[in-house]
Amino acid sequence: MTHGPTESLRAPLETPSLEAPPRLVGEFVILRALTCDDAPITHRWRLGARARHLNGAAASLEDQARWIASRPTGEFNYMIELVGGPAIGMLSLVNIDLSNRRAESARFLIGDEAAAQGAPAAVEAMKLLYELAFERLGLERIYGLVEERNHLMLKWQKYLGMKEEGRLRRHFFMDGEFVDAVSLGLLAEEYRATSLPRMRSLIALGRPRATGA
Repeated sequence: MTHGPTESLRAPLETPSLEAPPRLVGEFVILRALTCDDAPITHRWRLGARARHLNGAAASLEDQARWIASRPTGEFNYMIELVGGPAIGMLSLVNIDLSNRRAESARFLIGDEAAAQGAPAAVEAMKLLYELAFERLGLERIYGLVEERNHLMLKWQKYLGMKEEGRLRRHFFMDGEFVDAVSLGLLAEEYRATSLPRMRSLIALGRPRATGA
């Protein structure tokens, strides 16, 4: 006998349509929808050293624009912008499944590290995405894959509350070799008990540097 998913006891807040990513505004960053106009900067980021642990970049600027235009309903693809400043990165929530209340956190990249320096931009961007997933969409679970050699990302995600759930052997072909992917997951209760307090603390620690206080 199989059993369906248990209904969450927490009702979602004003669930946004999956047709368009809602704009998310924080203290230091804004998450706004990725558009074809972002093809030049995102293509440049994807060719940079900071993207070496992600899947291969589009071969050309035109391919990047086509990729952006082809994103399906059910994906929230975001540009990360500093409040009052430039775009510094990208982040996505994909494979959104409202029936099973789960989605995948993906495509996280701070492409302009120099512009982001001094502000808790990365952690606040992740906090905004998690708030969207768990509070507005009412999801029960967020999951993702991290390439095994991306040690800093693995350490950071685990500190923010993600749990290692397994390993997909020889899952990616990168730099001429097959590498494993580490499977991570975060439940709603873990987000509220661990992730949210830690993210708030990191943002508070970064606030004096960002504001010059």
